Amino acid sequence: MKAVLPALARPLIESGLPDGIEPHWFASREEAMALIADADIGWVDMQRPGWTGEIAAAGTRLKWLSTIYAGIDGFDTALLRERGTILTNGTGINAIAVAEYAVMGMLAAAKRFDQVVRMADRREWPGDAPGKVELFETRALVIGYGTIGRMVGDRLAAFGVAVTGVTRSGRSATLTPDQWRARLGDFDWIILAAPSTDATAAMIGADELAAMKPGAWLVNIARGDMVDQPALIEALEQRRIAGAFLDVVTPEPLPADHPLWTAPNVIHSMHLSGRSQTKMFMRAASLFLENARAFVAGAPMKNVVDLDAGY
Repeated sequence: MKAVLPALARPLIESGLPDGIEPHWFASREEAMALIADADIGWVDMQRPGWTGEIAAAGTRLKWLSTIYAGIDGFDTALLRERGTILTNGTGINAIAVAEYAVMGMLAAAKRFDQVVRMADRREWPGDAPGKVELFETRALVIGYGTIGRMVGDRLAAFGVAVTGVTRSGRSATLTPDQWRARLGDFDWIILAAPSTDATAAMIGADELAAMKPGAWLVNIARGDMVDQPALIEALEQRRIAGAFLDVVTPEPLPADHPLWTAPNVIHSMHLSGRSQTKMFMRAASLFLENARAFVAGAPMKNVVDLDAGY
């Protein structure tokens, strides 16, 4: 079986590839595109999701497509489903780093550490702290209580935060997708950690923002398209909510003249959460090899995406 694989991963996976897989290594978009047409296996992640999707779409014979990323919005899932391609994603690879970033963002918001840093840049010595909220005894709603969401919840519990998750099934005393909107006013933190699907597009809009507490913060570590950004900007300008910590926005990169840059009480982290660690590629390589062995053996694979559900 022909496999098109990133040259960067070669030192980590070449010696562990099971018999029956013939690797072909690429170091550029052009090389990947030239190799993918007759490949059976592809790991073709690029820095630009659009390029990854284009290369994957050109792999007309792909039996298995692997991606390091948890989000699969860059792929034509209908096309993959039509071709019978198995798609496995990187759920869990960056989970620790993203969960830590979410908690960091909440602490920064609670203490307004963004303002503290700017004061230090100006060499000011304030007489009072700009942020005085304690996480202790606050309440958080985590929309998307999967791997990352649960890790966020576990870490927040250590701060004394009461955490409620949202899952499709409502398992383990979590809320279901048709229940959380009625409860928005109960929470101090609304954290988005769900996968991006058609059902989650603009899930936080004017109505949801109006239902939040005036002192609540929105924390988005999922995808920018889950938030109606014009509605968010208006809510921030009108001081209807306390603020927003945004690791993700749309589009990315955010244009320099976009009004979200200057909206009041926004803390941006420029989609750095998953990059804020050094183990991503090692974890990805280990997962790929585990799945490669399972694929060759016809055994169950990890992180298989439900192409109908979109995650």
